[in-house]
This record gives sequence, structure tokens and C-alpha cells, in this order.
Amino acid sequence: MHTHFMDISMADDALFLIDIDKVLRDKAPRQSKYIPKFIVSYLKHIVHQEELNVFLRESKDKVGVDFLKASLDFLDAKLVVKGQENLPADKLCTFVSNHPLGGQDGLALGYVLGSFYNGKIKYMVNDLLMNLHGLAPLCIPINKTGKQVKDFPKMVEAGFASDDQLIMFPAGLCSRRQHGVIRDLEWKKAFVVKSVEHHRDVVPIHFDGRNSNFFYNLANLCKLLGIKFNIAMLYLADEMLKNRHKTFTITIKKPIPWQTFTKEKTPLQWAQYVKEIVYKEE
Repeated sequence: MHTHFMDISMADDALFLIDIDKVLRDKAPRQSKYIPKFIVSYLKHIVHQEELNVFLRESKDKVGVDFLKASLDFLDAKLVVKGQENLPADKLCTFVSNHPLGGQDGLALGYVLGSFYNGKIKYMVNDLLMNLHGLAPLCIPINKTGKQVKDFPKMVEAGFASDDQLIMFPAGLCSRRQHGVIRDLEWKKAFVVKSVEHHRDVVPIHFDGRNSNFFYNLANLCKLLGIKFNIAMLYLADEMLKNRHKTFTITIKKPIPWQTFTKEKTPLQWAQYVKEIVYKEE
């Protein structure tokens, strides 16, 4: 997933700020000076460079769960949590969720689980938000380009071997609209394989939310035109701010014991089985 367009650069005080000019210079050194000014200002506008940087400066001393709380306050997101009694108190688990938003869902799950487990959580994510300074202690970074690809299995392994609760979005990308229905694309199987290997029960979570029609139409148009660069990613910050002042419902379902994942199905089939549980109406 190309998080890289949203590179977040280091300012003098070692705070990560969003800097589109720098991104363009770094990513397209030869072409950047020919990119019309109006396009650059449009990009700054669409990633809300100024507004987000004000927030990042104000919250620069907050890390982990405190940073998640500050972010949710900034977005004025209200959370309704159902099924909290399903959270295992004394076991290490893998928490897997659908990924409708690409912003508030990651923050909210981290906040709910991080509060319950005293900050002993790790995300395996590579979305826009997870590049943020305040989240660094909670992240197992996944950038599928460059030298990190080789280290990726090691990082996943370290996450599963740790004594942290793990949060994963097995779809990788946030949900798309297909045939009029908004849901995740295929779930990847890594969480099944690794949870069995490390004897972690899997806790399915459903996050209720959606992006704008514009976002889904743009994502589908890019697919139709065969555009490889994930343009829709650029709009995630915009979608996040469009989703301000909303209430989101998080439904925590019953843990699935790791022993459930037998050889009867392939890991990929088990991954889809868990995905169906996530989407099942209670």
C-alpha cells in the first residue's frame, strides 16, 4: 500500500509534520519544479496540511493511548462499545477488524483496547495515521516498499512473540464499494497462521462507519482506469475530517479459540470465515 505519498517529514523539533512540497521533491525530484502551483496547493488542501500540522504541534507531548485520545477529541468522535465483556482479561489475543474508514477506525480501536489493556497493544498497520509521531510506540510499521520488505516477516514475528495485544486490519486497505455494498476486500491469512503458531485466540471486531460516496467512486474509477497509484489514499485525511462529530459503534464479538483453525480449511478460508463473523448481524 503506498503510504509513501503521505510521507511525514521531520521538523527541527523532531516532530513529524506533513510536508507536501518535500514529498514531491523527494519522490519526483526532476518533475517537481514543473508541477503547477495550483496542483500543489490542491494537494495541501486535500491532505489538510495546515490543520493537521496545528494539531500535531499541539499534541506533540502525547504518546500512545494519550495521543489516541487527543486525536479522537480533535475529530470529535464519540464511541459506543458493545460486547466489552468479550475482551479476555488474561490472554494474549489477535484483534481483527473490518476497515471502513482508514482513520477513525484505527484510532478508536487502539484507544478502546489500549485503555482496557493499559497501553499493552501493538498495531500492524500502514495507513496514513500510523505514521504519526504519537503512535510510534504502538506501531509495527509495515511499508511494503524498499528495504523494509525483507524485514517484514521479522517484524510480524516480533509482534506475535511480544506480550502485547495485537490489532490488525486483515484487508490491508480500507473498505471499497462493490456492487453497491461497502465492505472489505479479501482478508489476508497472516493473522490466522500466526495466531495458531503463537496460541493467540482471535477476537473479531466490527466497526460501523463509512467514507463518502466520492471516495468509493474515486477508488472504483481508479480501478476501472487501471491506475496503479492508490489515489484514494490521498483522500483519507479529507475523509477523516468529513467524518468529524460522528458516533461510531464498535462491536466486540466472542473470542475464537486458536484451536478452531484446523487443517479442514486453508488459512485463507479461515480468514474469510472470521471476516463473515465480523459482518454478521448479531
